[in-house]
This record gives sequence, structure tokens and C-alpha cells, in this order.
Amino acid sequence: MANTWRSIDECKAFAGLKRLAESPFDLTANAALSPERLQNFVCKGVEFDLLYACQRVTPEVLDGLQSLADECMLVDQFKQMREGAVMNRLENYPSEERQVLHTACRDIFSRDPACEAASNQAKTELEKLKVFLHELDQGLVCNASGESFDTLIHIGIGGSDLGPRSIYEALSAYKKKSRGVYFISNVDPDDSAAILERVDLLRTLVLVVSKSGTTLETLSNESMVRTALKEAGLDPARQCLAVTGESSPMDNPDRYLRSFYMYDYIGGRFSSTSMVGAVMLGFALGYDQVLEFLQGASLMDEAAGEKDLRKNLPLLLAMLGVWNHNFLAMDTVAILPYSQGLHRFPAHLQQCDMESNGKSVQRNSRQVQIKSGPIVWGEPGTNGQHAFYQLLHQGTEDVAVEFIGFRQSQRGKDLVIQGSSSQQKLIANLLAQSMALAVGKDDENPNRRFSGNRVNVILMAKRLTPKSMGALLALYEAKIVFQGFCWNVNSFDQEGVQLGKVLAGQILSAMLVKAGGESVAAAFLKAAGIK
Repeated sequence: MANTWRSIDECKAFAGLKRLAESPFDLTANAALSPERLQNFVCKGVEFDLLYACQRVTPEVLDGLQSLADECMLVDQFKQMREGAVMNRLENYPSEERQVLHTACRDIFSRDPACEAASNQAKTELEKLKVFLHELDQGLVCNASGESFDTLIHIGIGGSDLGPRSIYEALSAYKKKSRGVYFISNVDPDDSAAILERVDLLRTLVLVVSKSGTTLETLSNESMVRTALKEAGLDPARQCLAVTGESSPMDNPDRYLRSFYMYDYIGGRFSSTSMVGAVMLGFALGYDQVLEFLQGASLMDEAAGEKDLRKNLPLLLAMLGVWNHNFLAMDTVAILPYSQGLHRFPAHLQQCDMESNGKSVQRNSRQVQIKSGPIVWGEPGTNGQHAFYQLLHQGTEDVAVEFIGFRQSQRGKDLVIQGSSSQQKLIANLLAQSMALAVGKDDENPNRRFSGNRVNVILMAKRLTPKSMGALLALYEAKIVFQGFCWNVNSFDQEGVQLGKVLAGQILSAMLVKAGGESVAAAFLKAAGIK
């Protein structure tokens, strides 16, 4: 497979797209955003429609992007990934040499799964979860006083925290009324202390998530919580659960009430549909809602196998991003959900995208010759309109925007005020911002002039549900994977985080030793006490 890997700048279609980028479609031209264009530039996908009329593309550009995707064999590589090919590798140098099978965690509904062995392992873990949740509901799993558990503390960091936390926040409207979840991730002791002040430890389960079972921040926070349990006269082994690799140091029945497994082929930032997210979601929402969430993700994975760019929502979103980043020189992408439930989703995408594609070495071990992953950031609207939209509209930075919206509110509680509901006002703001960024406005006063041609797309769904959340998560995971294939980088390792970890260990060692043996600039001036 290695001899088929190529970056987009090595493709024949690249030069043609460079020429087209010299005079991209002008969104500010008279009647540029006609009803016909708005109607035709829509991709209908699983749960979501992608409205992309406000991109600086023409049918000719889309044809060029299709050719680019075909030359890079993006859909073929995605299929190989789902079937279990070793994708996490680098030619001629040591690498993790792993399969990439987060999709197998939700490929449980098909009679013919893409990778049967991994799918069967996912089914086994889900069955373990189903049994555990049933025992919990029936009072067979209870505290030392025979009472039910109504709280879960989820301890993890990075992919073991950001994805599950964002999904819980998105779906908290569906949680069981008697249950709540709290998250501890930061090794800052104030993080765990603040959570411990808010919970009744007697009725709290503690879920510790670390694939290796050795993650420093996670183990430190686990120790804080275990100490609090012991000080309250409780046995941590009766209240702590683990999600970890099979046979890891945490796979220990003497220390954990129950262990659930994640496997080497599931990367942390792609792990939300594994037990990393499913245990927490099962506790909060119930098993049936977990299956609905997984089904949405599974359907999006299937849709990502479509070769036709105009019919493949994640592929189209990925290639529009490549067009903006590599041809129109936009360095950042703002993810702006017009949904309070998704207020932590951009934070998850920051990690998932930037840790995956923030690479400068290709899979063939050569330096990349074009820009790889962009900077990803965002906040929910309409809050952002009163914060950073000034820069989006009139700043010197050209930012590609991806709006996310829902036609109906999640909780169904709304009021008509001044003739319209709050949800109608929310959607009106989203659509208005999209159009304003695209078409701009001329004015004699230069301070009130809007240049326009600020590109954006809208992902629109009916309602934020477990199924649509699963589809949205899988959509962005596939987009990230497709773009990594475009740049020919290994999207599935994260060597960039290792150096800081090593140096942190050296500095910590210096802090604990009174004299001698230092450096790394005298252990950064004795751990920044300076003197």
C-alpha cells in the first residue's frame, strides 16, 4: 500500500486547482447567491445537510476536487482503514504500526462488518456494559449502605476526556433524571478538589480511563479521589471502574469493581464511541440511547464510502477545507455551533484535528511541501457574535467558518417573544451571519464596509439527538482522516506531545531533589521558583 501514498501537491489535479484559485468565485458579485445556487449547493447526508453555496467554488472547482480525491485514493484508503489495514505507520522509521479501527466500535449493526474481529470485540464490550447497567438499575450494584449510585466521576485526559465530556454536554437533555456525571481531567489539584466538594461520595461511582494504565495526570487524579473515598470510610474497590487496555496495570479486579477494554487500534482522540465514552453515556442516558448514538456514527461511516464527492458529506467537507487551506491560504477554521448543547464540541475538535493533522512529516518520511492541518477553534453562537465575529467580518485574518445548526430546539421549551420563538431567532442569526460573511456590504464610511467573500458552510439537522450527535462526531472524524490522507501525514500518532512529557519528568525530578544532578537549564530555574 505504501507505493500508492501521495500528497495532493503530487497529483495532476493540483495544478489545475491552483489556476482556478487565482480567480475564485466572487460571492459579492451581483446575484451571486441566487436561489438556484443556494438550492444546488446542498449535500444531503446522514442526519445533516451541508449548505455550501457560501464557498468560493464553482462546478469546475468541485470537479477538480473530485479528481484530487480520486488521485489520492481517499475513499479507498478510508475503506482500507475500516477493514483493518495498518495505517499508523511511517516508512523506514519505527512507528506504532497499528490498525486504526475506531469505526469498528460502531460497526455492530451490519451483518457484514468491515472488520469482523474488531466488531466482535466491540459487541463483547457492549454486552458487558449492558449487563453492568442492568445490575445497576436493579440495585445489584450498590454502595455499602445498599443505596443506588446516582453520580459518576469520569477521570481522564485528552481523548479520554474531551470527546466524552463534549458528548455528555450535548446529550445531557436525555440523561436519566436521577443521574449526573462530573469530569476531572486537569492535574491541577483544584480541578479534582472542586468536583469532590460537589458530590456525595457514598453514592458516587468513579470511572478511570487510560488505555495504557500509566497516564500520569489520570493516575494522580485517581489517587486524589481514592484518598477522598478512604477518608470517607469507603472502599475504592467497590466504587471504582476502569476503561483500559486488556492486561494494563489498571486491569486489576482487586482495585476496580469492573473493567472495560479499549484496544490498541483505537486512538484516544477517536475513542468516544468505544467504552471510553460508552460507559459514561450508558450510566447517564441508558443503554438504548448509547445504541442510538452508535447507530448515527455507523451510518455516517457507511456514507463516507461513497466515491462521488457531491454525495459524500464528510468527503465534501474535507475537500472544501483543503480548497480553503491549500489553495485560498486560510490558516484557521472556526467551528461555530448554534446550539448550547455543543458548547464543548469545538474543544474536542481542536484536539481531534490538530493532534491528528498537525504534522510536518509525510508517511513516506519526507517533509511536507504544503501546509498540513489548520488551526481549529470555536465557540457557540450567538455568544460568539458578541465576542470575535468582528474579526471574522472585518479583520485582516481570513477564517473559514463551519456553522452547525438545528431546526428544532433540543428540549422543546421555548416562548414566542415579539412574534418569534427563541429557536427562530437563533436560526435567523445563523443564516444572517452566513450571508453577511459571504456577500459583505459597501459603505462610504470605510469603518462600516464589509469586504465579503468570507467563506463558510452550514451543517443543518432537524434536532440534536443521540443519533444526530453520533453522526456529527463520525462526520468530523472522517473529515479529519480524509484531510490527513490528502496531506499524506500519519493522522494517528502524536509524537509532538512526547517531548514535553519527558522534560516535565526531568523538571519534576529536579523539584524533588535538594541539590545536584540538574540541568535543562537547572531544571528550569528550580521549577520556576527562580530566586
